[in-house]
Order: sequence, then structure tokens, then C-alpha cells
Amino acid sequence: MVFYFKSDVVSPPYTIYMGKDKYENEDLIKYGWPEDIWFHVDKLSSAHVYLRMPKGTMVEDIPKDVLIDCVQLVKNNSIQGCKMNNVNVVYTPWGNLKKTADMVVGQIGFHRQKEVKIVAVEKKINEIINRLEKTKEERYPDLAAEKESRDREERNEKKAQLQEQKKKEKDETKKKKEMEELRNYSSLMKSDNMTTNEDGYDSDDFM
Repeated sequence: MVFYFKSDVVSPPYTIYMGKDKYENEDLIKYGWPEDIWFHVDKLSSAHVYLRMPKGTMVEDIPKDVLIDCVQLVKNNSIQGCKMNNVNVVYTPWGNLKKTADMVVGQIGFHRQKEVKIVAVEKKINEIINRLEKTKEERYPDLAAEKESRDREERNEKKAQLQEQKKKEKDETKKKKEMEELRNYSSLMKSDNMTTNEDGYDSDDFM
């Protein structure tokens, strides 16, 4: 089971989701999208919370209010963290998550520590949690199929872009060739005209 939430503090709203337990977290780690941002309470047990970003955006593009929603949600879903003030939440792009065979279920590492960001959460804000809880949906998604569908769509988009680029290059080459042929023809015509003019006079005409 996966829990889905809507952060509607901006328009269009952002989707936030998390697994029910550590076993589902394993599937979320495996089938995450490049657009996903992962959140977790630093140095404490907590839910793995993901924010799905629009394509073409980066972690720095997360709207401030959406970021607050994410860190509040992950803090609230930490057995220890929800009872504490001044906890840190770490977040990083899904592609920076590292999972190795020797790690226990739900454990995760990072490929590049410099891509891990930290935000301090002073306290729980009930208004935010209540708003998010009202949008909560429980689903049983086929994560593998959704990931494949997303990747297939991206491959088709890249293929279409490549075909468009090739067509553009072909058209530009054709246009250059036509312009070159036109210049050569104009030059030839000019040369023929000069020859005709020179040949059209006879010295007897001036006698």
C-alpha cells in the first residue's frame, strides 16, 4: 500500500507519497522516478516520503511552501521525530539514493553526499498536517508498470525530438545546397552576359 497526498499550496498541486512500511519502502526505492525527491528524518527512523517534481525541474525548484509540507509530513511520520522539536530532515533526488546488497530492509545510502540537503524543522504544525491528511489516498499501485510506462513515454519523446532534429538538419542542408546552386547559377549567368557583351562589339563599328 502507498499513501498519496496533495500539496495544494501551489497550483497545480504537487503529489507527495510514502510507503506503509519498510518493505514497501524497498519498492519505492527501486521504482522511483528521476523527478522524485526523497525525504527522511535525519538520524532517526521515519517514513520515506517522496515528492514528485515536474519534468525538467531540479531540487532547487521546490516551492518553499511545498517543501514545508514535505518536511512536516515526514516529521509527523517518525515515531521519535513527531514527539521532538528541532529535528533535521534530509532530502535528495531519487537518483542519488544508493542501495547495496548488504543493507537491511529500508536502509539507504547516497552516491554523492554533497547532493544531500538538510532543513531544520522547529516543531509540528498541526494545520499543515490536518490539511495534508484530508487529501490522503490509499492505493495499491503497480510501481514497476508505472515506471516502465513513464520510461517508455520518455523514450518516445526523445525519439521524436531526435527525428525532428534530423529533419531540421536535413532541411537546413537542402536549403544551403539550394542557395549554393543559386549563387553558382547567378555567377554563371553574369559570366555569360559579360562574354556576350564583349563578343557583341566589332572594331569596324567604330570606323
